Amino acid sequence: MTDETRTKAPRRRITLDSQLMSYWEREAKRLDALAANAKWRWVSRRYARKAARARAQGARSTLREAARGTPSA
Repeated sequence: MTDETRTKAPRRRITLDSQLMSYWEREAKRLDALAANAKWRWVSRRYARKAARARAQGARSTLREAARGTPSA
């Protein structure tokens, strides 16, 4: 084995904000699906509001990640 085969590519730093970005995106999609399948309109509205909050939290994490200068996944 030569030294060339042992060199590793630099690992991308995984931050909490990058993890939160994908978490809140998945959570918003899940809540949207629940809202679409809700039996009562008031339940649907509540899920829709929760999905909007999840997107807002994801946007905050995206802004923090962009300010850090780390490329998002």
